[in-house]
Amino acid sequence: MKASPTDQNELLRLQSADTRLTQLEHTAKNLPQTKELQSLQPEVDALRARWIARTGELEDARTELKRVESDVEVVEARMARDTARAQQTSSMKDVQALENELAALRKRRDDLEEIELTVMERVEEFEASLAAVEGERAELGARVHALEAARGEELAKIDAQRASLAKDRETIAATIPTDLIELYEKQRARYGIGAAALLHGVSLGSNVKLTESDLAVIRRAAADDVVLCPDSGAILIRNEESGL
Repeated sequence: MKASPTDQNELLRLQSADTRLTQLEHTAKNLPQTKELQSLQPEVDALRARWIARTGELEDARTELKRVESDVEVVEARMARDTARAQQTSSMKDVQALENELAALRKRRDDLEEIELTVMERVEEFEASLAAVEGERAELGARVHALEAARGEELAKIDAQRASLAKDRETIAATIPTDLIELYEKQRARYGIGAAALLHGVSLGSNVKLTESDLAVIRRAAADDVVLCPDSGAILIRNEESGL
């Protein structure tokens, strides 16, 4: 393939833009905030599991408390009913039966009130435990939010640089012949780099000094011949500092 030295030299500017774009992509994927967020995820998951467990315990205790309170209300309603009946009847037999039942109901109410007190204490303990977990979650959530905000700011900066570089790349590519661009893209897709300078006999595509036989082949090539690096596969850009 033939291409003017000027067009070939422009490939270095194109490669520089592509290299920087690749670096920005790597930076975006490996931001320290992302790594820290990933390291915090197990703690976030563990706290969420604890929150779910504590919430379930509290809900169960509150449900049990409501049931006990309902039982107390039923017993007290029966006590009120029996008391009223005892005051209204003139039958000693009925009065005695009602008093026996009232005694049993008072015992039942006392037992239920003890249970109610115990359950209320459990509810308070679970509320305190849940509040502690929610406090930890709020603190961790604030850290996560701050990290996400910082990451968002960094990504916004990177996106701005990407947009600017993409525009510069488009401008550069528009000045280079299509067949040369196609070869550059082919080599870059295959080997990771499309063009590299030859500096004092060293290919900057592989950072290896070329053999004398390889350099001899390159010396025989015309200035407008497109030469590929035997090691990296990149288009070699030759100039006065190539050492040929």
